[in-house]
Amino acid sequence: MRIEQLTCAIGAELLDVNLGDAVRDDGLFKEIYAALLRHRVLFLRGQDLDRLSRRDHMAFAARLGRLEDHPVAPSHPEAPGLVQIYKNPDSPIDRYENAWHCDGTWRETPALGCVLRCIECPPVGGDTMWANMVLAYEKLPASVKAQIAELRANHSFNASFAAAMPMEKRLAMKAQYPDAEHPVVRTHPETGEKLLFVNAFATHFVNYHSPRNVRYGQDYNQAGGDLLQHLIAQAAIPEYQVRWRWQAMSVAIWDNRATQHYAVMDYPPCHRKMERAAIVGDKPF
Repeated sequence: MRIEQLTCAIGAELLDVNLGDAVRDDGLFKEIYAALLRHRVLFLRGQDLDRLSRRDHMAFAARLGRLEDHPVAPSHPEAPGLVQIYKNPDSPIDRYENAWHCDGTWRETPALGCVLRCIECPPVGGDTMWANMVLAYEKLPASVKAQIAELRANHSFNASFAAAMPMEKRLAMKAQYPDAEHPVVRTHPETGEKLLFVNAFATHFVNYHSPRNVRYGQDYNQAGGDLLQHLIAQAAIPEYQVRWRWQAMSVAIWDNRATQHYAVMDYPPCHRKMERAAIVGDKPF
């Protein structure tokens, strides 16, 4: 296996390797996982279904940890747990993509990582971008780091995916997936690195309203909201990013704890079919 770094900040392509082999080869799996921790997101081309079956796709992801369900997207009928992210150009709902986000931070235990394969993609467009949130934290001014060191943020499914649902269903989903609270600055459980951990699922700080930060209630509404939006915007800085142009049967593997990603919606009226295995993570600290 060869590893080709794609940017100075994040991302590497794995060459001359079949991901299916790593299901059975402990040494290869360890080498790939070490590269993942180093580069944050890995890419592979040519991972056809005859080389990497759907069962192998799930089995590789399962080597990282227990697979995670999805509350909205369905699983593939041949591989329960392998989530189908199929975009249909004829559906207004499917035309919606996303903002910069880290998967599942509305859960108490957001995903450790994901293994995503492209089944069908547009001839042009439909790229995905990833951002290195360790670097985003490192580059913050010391004054901002001091200000956010102890802050915690609320993350909401109800204010994101569920917002487009009928009210009755949205409230049922809210009861099933209540808002989660996470530190604004997270420590990576394996590398020990500090990283910025707010994204499009974050709605507000839960402990900003204190005498240190607030003179009057209006300070909380304005200053707290402005600070949160400033932090969320860090993922959009190009120097922290890598952009991947999909081809059919290419794969991306990312460390969800240290990155954010953005699926670019610039490909109507085409189909875009992706299959994803997500791995259950731990509680951020």
